[in-house]
Amino acid sequence: MSEIVNRVASSPLVTIDLEELYPKDKVVVFDLKPFLFQELILREKEFRSSLKEVDWSEFDGKFVAVTCSSDAIIPSWAFMLVGTYLKGVALDFVLGDESEAERSLIDHVIGEIEVDSFRDRPVIIKGCSQLPHPLYAQGQLLSKVMPSARSVMYGEPCSTVPLYKRPKK
Repeated sequence: MSEIVNRVASSPLVTIDLEELYPKDKVVVFDLKPFLFQELILREKEFRSSLKEVDWSEFDGKFVAVTCSSDAIIPSWAFMLVGTYLKGVALDFVLGDESEAERSLIDHVIGEIEVDSFRDRPVIIKGCSQLPHPLYAQGQLLSKVMPSARSVMYGEPCSTVPLYKRPKK
């Protein structure tokens, strides 16, 4: 009887699973609401003073969404001022809600992917993701991979849907 050979493991296929690359528990929210007078009014002097009291080390290595959960009208500079404290501490920050920070984190993760590892090889973008914004993440990944890959498929190695094949020259 012949030996069973895993042809998928020995093939040039590269499978990219964004869930493996995506850091867990990295997005945190910095809410301006508690820094407002009666959670509605921004008083500049008190706001600046209270920001100096924050332990910014809790944001070390995290993606931070700087937002305000109250219906207060907040000037743009207030969000930007928080950003000045986060720069150099947080991995990165977004002046916007958690959803925008998740997208920024996806962009960061995909930007870190080294394209040389799949140059001229068939690539599978793994499906069935539990990522926030899976369509956005898959689209960004497709955009990153296509210029280098010989072909791009979606799904699992045992069952893929072809998406792109580089034309022969």
